[in-house]
This record gives sequence, C-alpha cells and structure tokens, in this order.
Amino acid sequence: MQGQALIAAITADSLRASGLGPRCTRPAPAGFLPKEHGSWSLVLEPLALGLLVAPSFAGGALATAAFAGFLARRPLKVALAPEFSERRCAARRTLVMLSALAVAGLFEAVVTGGWRPLWPLLLAAPLGGLFAYFDAQGDSRAAAAELAGSAAFAMLPAVFAVQAGWATAPALALAAVSLGRSLPTVMTVRTCLRLRKGESVDPTAPLLAAFAAGVVLLALALAHRVPPLIVVGAALLFARSAWFASARRPQWSARRFGISEAILGACFVALVAIAYLLF
Repeated sequence: MQGQALIAAITADSLRASGLGPRCTRPAPAGFLPKEHGSWSLVLEPLALGLLVAPSFAGGALATAAFAGFLARRPLKVALAPEFSERRCAARRTLVMLSALAVAGLFEAVVTGGWRPLWPLLLAAPLGGLFAYFDAQGDSRAAAAELAGSAAFAMLPAVFAVQAGWATAPALALAAVSLGRSLPTVMTVRTCLRLRKGESVDPTAPLLAAFAAGVVLLALALAHRVPPLIVVGAALLFARSAWFASARRPQWSARRFGISEAILGACFVALVAIAYLLF
C-alpha cells in the first residue's frame, strides 16, 4: 500500500511539474546527500576494497546499484512526507533517478555475471533490513542500526569476489577483512564521541572488538585464507582503538573523527589491495 501511495504521489507531482497542478518550480536541491560523515567511509570502503581486490564488470554494476541505494535513503524519507512541498517534489524526482540507476546496475550485474554469484547478498539482506527497520523508526543512529548498516555493506566484497570467480571460502574471508575494519570502527568512534560528551560508556568494548577482529584475521592468515600483511592493518586498527579508549584520547569533533577515519580507511583499503596483489 505504501508503495502504491508513493507511485500515485510521484504521478501527481509529475502532473504538477507539467502544469496540470501546483507546479514544482524550483530545481532539485542538493540537500539529499547523507550528512553522516562516517557513513560515506563505511559504504565506499567495502565497495573500493571489493573492486580493487576482485574486479569484474558485474561487480562494478552491483557497486553502482549499492551506491545508488545508499544515496536514495534520504530522498525516500522526504518523498514519503504527506504534504506537498517543493522539497518533497524534488525528493521524488531524485528518488526516481536513483531507483532507476539501482535497478539498471542490478540488471547489468545479473546480465554480465548471472544470479548465482549474488548468493552472499542473502547474508547481507537481513542486516540491511534491520537497519531499514531502525531507520523507519527514526533510530538510524542507534548502535544496533549503525552496526547492521555497516555490516551489510561490509558483506559486499564477498559478492564481488564470487562474481570475479573466487571460491566460497576466500570470498567470505575477504568479507571478514571488511567486517574487521567496519564493526570495530563504528564501536570505537561512537564510544569516543559519547565520552567526549561526558556520557557514561565502557571504553573497553571497542577495544575488545578490535582485538577480536585482529585474532580472526590472524587465524585466517595462518590458514592461508588472507594475506599475512593484512594482520599489520589489523594491528594498526587495534592501536587506534587503544588510543581512543585511553585517557589521552583525542577530543575531536564528529567531523574531524569522520575525516580521520576516512583517511585511515583509505590507507587500510590500499594496504589490503597491495597485500592481495602480492599474495
């Protein structure tokens, strides 16, 4: 029912734009881009990681679809507003364009790579659904929501790997590398920001998460599932979490945390790509 209402509303807005109703006279605003600084890194890093390590045309098409879905989140919320406004009208036009791009990307991924390589999406879908549930409730910044959303995108490198012809075990190992970066990062930054605001929070939780990620990646390296050099990256991430959990943690703003994590994430992705190239 909600989908039918949205389609009907988009049709009505199209009539307004054509002069058969109250017109949308202003151009589409550029205010629909996600405002969360960290979300860009946690979405783009897995996409870049997967495409650098396991490139394929099908993977590139799927990455396009996934990124379009990421960008569609904010205009979708505005598009569902009950009252007519210029912003709602622009949101619906933006949503139509992004939806078309997502569908085209998924279609191209299936045409060039087939359906079978998409099976790791079955692991990511429940996580994405959990995030969508929290987002619909207005709790997108809850810990469970951020962890679920970042984990859903962190699973995509496994899809790219299967699309590139990898076997199941190394493909899931690549997803483990991505998860080892994303999940401790979410916990670390959330904890540090809450401590900066004077809230009561246990700073050891992200440290334990980073340590567990390092242990898992070390075990995968010893089993020859991932390159040994990745353990160095895991150690650097653990050192970051240890610094942020210490009494000498930085008192940065959310924006500065986002920038620093984007730089660290780019370095981690480059390290992983080099490690697989030499593996």
